[in-house]
Amino acid sequence: MSYRVLSSDLAEHSGAEIRLAGWVHRRRVLARVTFLIVRDRAGLAQVVVPAGVAVSPEESVVEVTGTVVANSAAPGGFEVAYKAIEVLAEAEAPPVELFRPELEAGLPALLDHAAVSLRHPSRQAVFRAGAAAVAAFRATLDGLGFTEVFTPKIVGSATESGANVFALDYFGRPAYLAQSPQFYKQTMVGVFERVYEVGPVFRAEPHDTSRHLATYTSLDAELGFIRDHRDVMEVLTRVIRAMVEATGLSGVQVPPVFPVLHFSEALERCGADPGEPDLAPEHERALGAWALEEHGSDFVYVEGYPMAKRPFYTHPQPSDPRWSNSFDLLFRGMELVTGGQRRHRYADYVTALGRDTAGLDGYLEAFRHGMPPHGGFAIGLERFLARLTGAANVRETTLFPRDLHRLAP
Repeated sequence: MSYRVLSSDLAEHSGAEIRLAGWVHRRRVLARVTFLIVRDRAGLAQVVVPAGVAVSPEESVVEVTGTVVANSAAPGGFEVAYKAIEVLAEAEAPPVELFRPELEAGLPALLDHAAVSLRHPSRQAVFRAGAAAVAAFRATLDGLGFTEVFTPKIVGSATESGANVFALDYFGRPAYLAQSPQFYKQTMVGVFERVYEVGPVFRAEPHDTSRHLATYTSLDAELGFIRDHRDVMEVLTRVIRAMVEATGLSGVQVPPVFPVLHFSEALERCGADPGEPDLAPEHERALGAWALEEHGSDFVYVEGYPMAKRPFYTHPQPSDPRWSNSFDLLFRGMELVTGGQRRHRYADYVTALGRDTAGLDGYLEAFRHGMPPHGGFAIGLERFLARLTGAANVRETTLFPRDLHRLAP
């Protein structure tokens, strides 16, 4: 009995004396007996304690010694008959009642007390799904010959997308938190051909909405020797299918092939002004409803966004340079992924930037020395989880969200 037994493994030790350790999830004190529910990483276990034995309050950490016996009414069909309890850490009354099936506190309270509220099984399930999705992202790309890379999150240039960056003092020099690994992952295509990264990105965008955060986890991929952005979409589709399947959550409509609309067709289908430079949230919702009804898909690609609305490294559509070889993937009526083909010739970058390449010398060096046609995409993990679970606010699927107002815990 030297090792700890998890709640999920009690059946394997029926009749044996075991050691169970976890948090006091719930106490039910009756006249002759106390039922103690202990929570560990695997689930819940019931411990039967004789009347008169002191039991610590909810969320105290305990170690229970006892014999495993069958009981169809207990979680998993087995319970532990008490022999001894050691209190490893006594707890104060928790700010939220974790023993209830659903958390009854509002989102601000859940976030303020995240250290405790995240212990609730429903909250744990969200982030276990996130971990499974990231593992599937990695496994799928590993299987396609990608190499995982780790790039700097402190950069010396804020030129990628204007002023929406977090500035900092880097030993007396100006620096910024990286908005994405875009420049680095393109550079690494010149080294490995296919790369991916899982890491934080930082956006100093003054948005106070249910879909935006100041920092989130980005799942980035970039691949070389493509024909156009459709090759990128093919890889992304495989990744998304694997991520959804890995979470084990049902009800997501993931067909073998996702429907695809050109941006101009998407505007027409939404009844929007053909001169609109981007899709509004209501347009995304309308396209999501159309994809589900007409194609049985919770996903839809919109390709060919106007070049005027895409970063300078985006490759134009060869047949009509007003449009780009880029795309967004909408998931249940909201933009989830942005991707596309990149420019790969040095001369094209000089033309696109108007010869103003200040601060980009390190980035452009790769293109001066030969880069293959390439492209990539980036998935926001927290937004993926929100759409997957039906959460109304992306903060519900973020461990410790940062936004315009929140810097703690």
